[in-house]
Amino acid sequence: MIFALIGNQNCGKTTLFNQLTGSSQHVGNFPGVTVEKKEGTIRGTSHTVVDLPGIYSLSPYTAEEVVTRDFLLQDKPGGIINIVDATNIERNLYLSLQLLELQIPTVLALNMMDELTACGGSIDISTLSRELGIPVVPISASKNQGISELVHRAVETAEKRIKPQRLDFCSGEVHRAIHGIAHLVEDHAAAIGMPLRFAATKLVEDDQPTIEALGLNRNELETLVHITAEMETALGTDREAALADMRYTYIEGLAEKAVHKPRETREQQRSVRIDALLTHKYLAIPIFLLIMSLVFWLTFGLLGAFLSDWMGLGIDAVTAWADEGLTALGINTVLHSLIIDGVFAGVGSVLSFLPTILVLFFFLSLLEDSGYMARVAFVMDKLLRKIGLSGRSFVPMLIGFGCSVPAIMATRTLSSERDRKMTIILTPFMSCSAKLPIYAVFTAAFFPDHGAVVMISLYLLGMVVAVLYGLALKNTLFKGNPVPFVMELPAYRLPAPKSIALHMWEKAKDFLRKAFTVIFMATIVIWLLQSFDLRFNLVSDSSASILALIGTALSPLFAPLGFGNWMASTALLTGLTAKEAVVSTLAVLTGAGDTASLPPLLSQLFDPPAAVAFLCFTLLYMPCVASFAAVRREYGSTLRAVGIMAAQTTIAWLVAFGVHQLALLIL
Repeated sequence: MIFALIGNQNCGKTTLFNQLTGSSQHVGNFPGVTVEKKEGTIRGTSHTVVDLPGIYSLSPYTAEEVVTRDFLLQDKPGGIINIVDATNIERNLYLSLQLLELQIPTVLALNMMDELTACGGSIDISTLSRELGIPVVPISASKNQGISELVHRAVETAEKRIKPQRLDFCSGEVHRAIHGIAHLVEDHAAAIGMPLRFAATKLVEDDQPTIEALGLNRNELETLVHITAEMETALGTDREAALADMRYTYIEGLAEKAVHKPRETREQQRSVRIDALLTHKYLAIPIFLLIMSLVFWLTFGLLGAFLSDWMGLGIDAVTAWADEGLTALGINTVLHSLIIDGVFAGVGSVLSFLPTILVLFFFLSLLEDSGYMARVAFVMDKLLRKIGLSGRSFVPMLIGFGCSVPAIMATRTLSSERDRKMTIILTPFMSCSAKLPIYAVFTAAFFPDHGAVVMISLYLLGMVVAVLYGLALKNTLFKGNPVPFVMELPAYRLPAPKSIALHMWEKAKDFLRKAFTVIFMATIVIWLLQSFDLRFNLVSDSSASILALIGTALSPLFAPLGFGNWMASTALLTGLTAKEAVVSTLAVLTGAGDTASLPPLLSQLFDPPAAVAFLCFTLLYMPCVASFAAVRREYGSTLRAVGIMAAQTTIAWLVAFGVHQLALLIL
C-alpha cells in the first residue's frame, strides 16, 4: 500500500518521514524545504510512504497544494498519515478537516507531545479521536516515540479500509449550502470518482479545477451560483470566509473539549526572548551580517583553510605515490601524463576544497535547523519588497548559496507566478558552493592575508548585483506588487546532530559524485585537447594545441577585463559544465603537479586587477548547464532560458569590466 504523509509546514513531517523510512532526507526548520514529494519504504513493512509538501489547505493556490491535491485525487493512496503539531493543534486541524472529506483511511499523528506535556498541557486523545472519527496516535518524531504504534494503526486502518467516520462539521447556512450542492452534483462526482463532500465544499469555494472536472451544465452552474449567493447574503460574508469560519468554529469547540491549554512552551518562551534581539527593527540586519561574517571567517580563515591544507597534503602524497608507481612500472609517457597531469591534477585540485565546503554547510545547517533562517526571511521582507519581491523569495535565494539547481526548484513554493519567475532570474546571482574552490585558489595566490574579506565581498557583490537587477526588472518586465508575505516562524530548537550530519553527507556525496564524473571527464577532455594539435600530433607546447585555438578565439572577449589569455578563456568555458572545473582546468593547463603549486602559477596568467575581475566574472556569469536546464524546465521555454543566461553573462562582463578599471586605480 501507499501512504500519503501530509501536514502543515514545520510540524515535523520530514522528521517523521525519516523515522518511518530510515531515509537520509535532510530535515529543515524553515518553510518550503520540501518542494517535491519523496518516497520511502516504511521500515519493517513492504508499504510505501510519500512525503508530500507542507501545506495549510487543499485549495490549489500554490505549487505545493497542487502537488498534494493531485496526488490524493489522482493517485488515490491507500491511507493518509496526517501529522499535526500538538503545540499548535487549532491551526493544524484546519487541514485535517479537509482531508477527512476525501474519505481516505486516515490516522492523525499528534506530534511534539513531549513539548506539550513538558509545559503542563495535555490532550484527551480518546475525545479527539471520537470527535474526528479517525484514530489518533500521540508521537514525538524527533525522539522516535510512538512511531511503531503509529505504523501499526495506519496499516490496520488502511488494510481494513476504515474511512473517517465523521464528515459533517457544519451548521446553519453553510450546512444548507453544502448539502444543497451535494444533491446537485452527486451524479457528476460519482462518475469521476471524486468524494462527494469534498466536491461540494470545493464548489462552495468556487474552486475552478473542481468545476471543470465535474463538467456541470449551464443550469447546474446557475443553481450553484444561486445557492452560494443566498449563503453569502444570509451570513454577510464571502463564501471562502464562511467555510473558514465554519471549520474554525468547530475546531474551537473541539479544543475546549479535548485540549488543556498549556502555558507557553520553553521553546516558545525562549524564541520570544531571542527574537526581541534577532528581529529587532534596526539591529536584525547588522546581526545577520555579523553572523555570516563570522561563518565565513571560520570557514575560510580558520577551520576550513586548515582542514583543506591537510587534505591537500594527503592528495599530494597520493599523487606522488602514483607518479612513482607509474614511473617504476615503465608506463607509456603519454598515458603517464594523462593520469598524473590530467586526472590527478584536475580532480585532486578540486577534492582538496571538500573540507571547506563541509565546514560552510555545517554552519549553514546550524542556522537553518535552529530556525534562524526563517527569521532572516522575515527581516528581509522589507528590503526585498523594494525590488518587487516578498521575504518568501529569500528562501530560494538562500538555498542558492548551496546550489542553484535546488534553489530554482524551490521557487515552486512561491504562490505568485510573477514573484516565482523574477526569483528564478535573480537566484543564480547568489554564490553557489561550487565556486568556492575558485575563490580559495585565487585568494591564496593574490590575497593570502585577506581571505575572509575577499570571500565576504564576493558574496555581498552577488547580492548587490541581484538587488540592482531586481530593481531594473521591477520597473520593466515585472511591473506590479509582490504578494503579501506570510511565513510561520518556528520556535528555536537545538539542531539534531543527525540532521546536520545528513546534510553535510549529502553535500559531500554530491561534491564527490561531481568530482569523479563531470570533473573527471572534463579533465580528460582538457588534457587531450591540450596535448594534441588539429592533426592529432602530440605537441610539446600547449600553445599549439587544439585547446589553445579555442581559447584564443574566445580571448578577445575577455581582454578588456584584463585576462585575455587562452588559458583563462578555456577555464571559463569548461566552467559551464561545473564551476569546480575552472580550477581543475587551470591546474591541467598550467601543469600544476599538486594543489599547492597552482596559486603561484596563476601569477603568470593574471595580475591582481585581472584576478579581481576574474573572480567577479566567475561569481556572476552563467551557472552550470544543470542550472540552465532547471531554468528552462521552470520557464517551459528554451529561448527564454537562453535569454536569461545571456543577460546574466552580459551583466557579469559589465561588472567585471567596471571592477577591473577600479582595481587598476587602487592596486
